[in-house]
Amino acid sequence: MTAHLPERLACVDRGKGTPVLLVHSSIMSSRQWARLVDRLSANHRVLAPDLLGYGKNPPWPHDAPFTCALDRDAVIASAADLDGPVHLVGHSYGAFIALLVALAAPERVRSLSLYEPVAFAVLHAMGDTQGLTDLARVVNPAFLDDATGGDETWVRSFVDYWNGPSAWSAIPPTAREEFLRVSRKAFLEVRDLIGHRAAAGEWRRIRVPTLLLTGAQSPLVAHRVVERLVELLPVTDRETLDGMGHMGPLTHTDLVNARIRAHIDRIDATL
Repeated sequence: MTAHLPERLACVDRGKGTPVLLVHSSIMSSRQWARLVDRLSANHRVLAPDLLGYGKNPPWPHDAPFTCALDRDAVIASAADLDGPVHLVGHSYGAFIALLVALAAPERVRSLSLYEPVAFAVLHAMGDTQGLTDLARVVNPAFLDDATGGDETWVRSFVDYWNGPSAWSAIPPTAREEFLRVSRKAFLEVRDLIGHRAAAGEWRRIRVPTLLLTGAQSPLVAHRVVERLVELLPVTDRETLDGMGHMGPLTHTDLVNARIRAHIDRIDATL
C-alpha cells in the first residue's frame, strides 16, 4: 500500500443498529458531524470517518497524486464490515463522495441524505449553462494552477465563493491556520471533481431514496446542481432551507440534522 494511504480511515464509531455513515465536507473533518452522531447513535450504529488527509489521518503529501476515487474507495472500505447497507449522509464534497459510493457500490447504500453535493458533472451532463456560468466566477485557470493551488489566495477565493465576500477575513486566525493546513488536499479534490464527467444515464443508476437540501443563501451553482439531481435521482424529499448558505450543516446544525434524521427514520420505518 502507498505510504500516504492508511489501511482504514480514522473514524468515529458509536451506537448499535442500522448503520449510518457521515461524510464531511472539504477542509473539515468528522468533527463537523459531532451533534448528528449524538442524535443518531441512540438507535443506529454511526460511523463518521475523516477523509484522506484530514482529522486524525496522516496529512496528504503536497506532491502526491490524488483523485476523488481514493476518498470514494476509502469510504467504501469503512463500510465493509457493517451489517447491511448504510444510510449515507454527506455535505458538499462529502455529498459528492456519497454519490460516487452509491454509483460504485449500490448494494452498500440504503439511502442518501445530501446537503449541496458539488456534483458539477451533472451540469455538464444536462447542459446547464446557468450553473456552469456561476461556477466560472471562481473556477478559472488561475484557480486550478497546481503551483498555487491550496495557498492562502486560493483558500480565500474558495471560502468567499461559498460563503460570501470577506468570509475568509471573518474567520478567526486559529481556524484559518487549520484550514491552510489541509488546503492543499482541498485543492486536489476540487481540481479532480471539476474534471469529473458522467452521462445523465450514469446518475440515473442511483436508485436509493434520496434527500436533497440546499440553503436559500447559497451560490446559484449549488441550487442548479440540486435541481438537476432532482431530475436524475429518485428524490423523495427536496427542500431549500431559509436563512442559511452552503455551510448550513454547521451554522444551522439542529435544523439540518432534524431533516436528515427524519429522512432516515422514514426509510427505517419501511424496513
